[in-house]
Amino acid sequence: MIHIHPLSDVQSNNIDENTHIWQYCVVLKNAIIGKNCNICAHVFIENDVKIGDNVTIKSGVQLWDGVVVENNVFIGPNVTFTNDLYPRSKKYPEKFEKTFLKKGCSIGANSTILAGVEIGEYALIGAGSVVTKNIPANTVWYGNPAELKGYITKEEIIKKYNIDD
Repeated sequence: MIHIHPLSDVQSNNIDENTHIWQYCVVLKNAIIGKNCNICAHVFIENDVKIGDNVTIKSGVQLWDGVVVENNVFIGPNVTFTNDLYPRSKKYPEKFEKTFLKKGCSIGANSTILAGVEIGEYALIGAGSVVTKNIPANTVWYGNPAELKGYITKEEIIKKYNIDD
């Protein structure tokens, strides 16, 4: 069963079972959303966006064309994504940059993720960070610009947060 709040505008038919989409969300028709996801209020999901299973997207997030979210990813409130490195009004690139959030990564509230980066498996991005380059798997980054602050294993994350792989 899919739960879509009546105050949302969900145009996509590509939404898997047990996903909840809360009020004031907009999901465009070509977006793909996996099973057991929680899409909180005030989220916008554009056409060329793919979201895996068991993903949480907190309020105030916009996922623009080119964002790929793998399974078990957490995106905190008001995380900002970009998809155009040189934006100009009424000037569009031939294609938008791809941004990849790999399995199990977590992005803290109010972080900004620049277009074209990859955030590795189980990486953690601290709240308020600005990510300007690729983030390796199992690392902890925060700051502006985000800097490497430590390492975390997949096993530590699973134990601490009691999640399934």
